Formats: sequence, structure tokens, C-alpha cells
Amino acid sequence: MSGSAETADVEAYLAARMETAIEELRAFCRIASVSTDPSCKADIAEAAAFVSERLSLAGFPSVEIVETGGHPAVVAEWCEKPGAPTILVYGHYDVQPPDPLEKWLTPPFEPSIRGGRLYARGVSDDKGPLLIPILVAEAFARTRGSLPLNVKVFVEGEEESGSPHLAPTVERLRQRLAADLVVSADGAMWRSDLPSVTVASRGLVALDVTVTGAAKDLHSGRHGGSAPNPVRTLVAMLATLHDEAGLVVVPGFDDGVDLPDPAIREAMGASNFDVTGYFRDIGAELPDPLPSPEELLERQWLVPTLEFNGIAGGYSGPGTKTVIPASTTVKITCRLVAGQDPQAALSAIEAHLRCMLPSGYRMSIERHGPGSAAFALDKDDPGLAVTEDVVEGIFGQRPLRVAMGATIPIGAVFKDALGAPVVFFSFSTADEDYHAPNEFFRLANFEKGMVAWARLLLRLSGELTPRNPKAPPSP
Repeated sequence: MSGSAETADVEAYLAARMETAIEELRAFCRIASVSTDPSCKADIAEAAAFVSERLSLAGFPSVEIVETGGHPAVVAEWCEKPGAPTILVYGHYDVQPPDPLEKWLTPPFEPSIRGGRLYARGVSDDKGPLLIPILVAEAFARTRGSLPLNVKVFVEGEEESGSPHLAPTVERLRQRLAADLVVSADGAMWRSDLPSVTVASRGLVALDVTVTGAAKDLHSGRHGGSAPNPVRTLVAMLATLHDEAGLVVVPGFDDGVDLPDPAIREAMGASNFDVTGYFRDIGAELPDPLPSPEELLERQWLVPTLEFNGIAGGYSGPGTKTVIPASTTVKITCRLVAGQDPQAALSAIEAHLRCMLPSGYRMSIERHGPGSAAFALDKDDPGLAVTEDVVEGIFGQRPLRVAMGATIPIGAVFKDALGAPVVFFSFSTADEDYHAPNEFFRLANFEKGMVAWARLLLRLSGELTPRNPKAPPSP
């Protein structure tokens, strides 16, 4: 990692306080801020308060915990440079559930350091990456008395539960959140050994489908062969959603799909992706024929999916129970690509399933919110170019432009409400077991991330064009 004379004082300040920063991160990770668990309501409030207090300590003159209709968000502003560009930093303080607990080597909310890694639930997604820009802002304040540009911060508490209140909250606060560029601390580099910047992420829609036969469970001897069996029927209906290769064949599902940035396809070939290693790492048998790296990455990044996340109906305990269940439910989530409309995709699935439903059965569908559209950054966006330059300076090689198979809904939300592009600037990597037991964050990347954010803020202050140069300072 080459040095930078322009930010040497800020970097030295951060390096001298690294041990303190690690202890702060550990304190943050001790808070069990699981957004999907109602029993963690007090922890959610504690995490929001932690972020709020840490932003104030860093020097932000305006910090507020904002009600959203769900879990609170934290909004901060440090806008004291009229005529300078303004960025909005995004992150989230909520975490995934830690289950299964027995798979953790150390307790998920008792952070442990092993081999240069900090292990805790939420440390990689997103508490470590979120804390970095806050610490960097403080370093500028302590060494130079101010930030090099105007900075706003929006931290939500519902990202891990689908961000149901993100869009209306951002829309309500759009004047307050107005910025020239959104920089996300959430996200991840694709691989630990290969620098990358994410320029696209898939959208998400979710639904539950329930098929009902009789009004109650029935004895499979007395009624077998004559009564409707919703398990058999639903499984047969689900089998019509894909072809033999696993591609979605629902009419209208992929309408409107856009062509991706050509650089993403170039990255597929340049990545030297280990396909055999991928199947070995997930504990799966090798398919025959084995897909090429380009074919596998295209499936993960650029092709819309429809996955069955769970199916329930009847008896599934030990031994046998001779029953025909009254109903069966499947949980479905779909990852969407740029150009797909979430509502149109949901409607296409529902229409197809209703066509496949045989007589003698009833079906109900529960949609989980409006869904999130996919995100794709303009390949010529100047913020992207600056980001790539900074990453190259840190790692010594030009980063690849990659897509993300997962969903971070902020791209479409901030674009629609603020008209601002979003760049992802996270120093997590995709192998750090977030959403799984033994989540960890490399402490070397914690340090690199601070240096990178310091350089990014300075570069953007001189190279990002303000859209509203007369924006008033913070109150």
C-alpha cells in the first residue's frame, strides 16, 4: 500500500489510534441488533444510540435519530463548505440472526480476535465497514479542523430485514439528504486476493405461495387416492417454473432486462475464477458438464433467479404420520437484474402459478413488500473513476468492475429520491461468512479501509462536481 503525502497527517492519526478503533468496533459488535427479532428491540435502540453518539464524538454538528415507522435511522450532517461537493455516506447498524448458535466457535456477540480477524455477528456486514468513515471523519477534524467536503450520513436499522421503510424515509428526507454522490460503506469486495468495485447488484422480490386442498388434515389410508394432496400439487406446479438447466421460464418474468456494463463481462474472464473450488467450498458434487468461469459468474451476477427457500406442509417429525395435509406453503425469493420491474416480476409469477393450479384446489399468495429493483451504475460516472483510482493506490492494481448477486436496495432508492449515483466502497470481502456462523472481518482491511476513505474524501473534494454549490451549511 503506497503512501499519500496529501493525507499523511490523517493516516498517521488513524494508525496511532488503531487499537482504540478495534476496541470501539468490538463494543459495537457486542450489541445484538438483530432487526428481524422482536426480542432485540432494546438492542436495536442501543445500536442506533451507539452510532448517533459516535458521530457526535467524531465532530458532526448535526446528528439525529429519526423515526421511520420501523427501526430508527440515524442522520448526520457536516456541511460547512458552501461551493464544495456533498457526499452522503450510507450504512446499516442491524445484523442477521446468529443461528445456528452451535456452529459458532466463539459466541456471536462476544467479539474474538484470531489470526488477524475479528469474529462477531455483524462485524463484516456492516459494523466494521460503517465505523471506518466515521473514524476517518474524526481524523480529519482532529488533524485539520474540518472535513475536505460536505458530508452527510444515513444509517438504517432494517437492511437485514429488507429495508421496508427505507424508500419512504429517504423520500421524506430527500431535501435534507440531497447530495452529489452516495458512497455506500455496505457491500463487499468480491475476493480477498483481487481488488474490485461493485457496479451492479441484483434486486429482490419475495412471496409465499400456499396451496390448500381439504379443510383439514386427512387420514392417508381412508382418503388416499381420492382426496386432494396439496404437497403433490404444489411440487408439480413449482417444477414448471424452471427449465432443465435451472433457468426461469415464467412468461414475462424477465421482460425489460438491460444489457450489462461490458466491463463486467471482461472481469468474468480476467478473474481466473476457480469453478471446481467453488463447488468444493459449498460442499456440493461437481456438475457434469462443469460450467466455465464465465458461465458460472453470469448465473450469479447477470441472470435473474427464482429460488425456493423452504417448503412446509403436513408432518415432518421423526417416524411416520399417515396424513394428507390440508395445505402446503413454499417460500420464494427472486433476484432481479437491471431493467426488471419488481411488481411486474411478481405479477408474472402469480399469473403463471394460477394457470398451473388444477381444479379442486385453492391458492393464496402473500407478497412481502413491493420488492427492490436492481441497481447498475453508469460506467462513465466520475465518482466511479475516483473510487477505482483510490482502490488501485491501496492494492497496487486496477480493480475489476464486478456485479453483486445479492441485493442492496439503496442504489435504486437513492437514485429515485435524490437523483444521485451510488458507489460501493466497502472493505469487507465476500468470503467473510456474513449471514453465516463465524462471521469475521480482516483487521488488515479495517486499516486499509481507513486509509482508503481518507484518500477518497480528499480526492472527491477536488474532483466531484457540485450540483448545488450554494447549499447552506448545517445548522
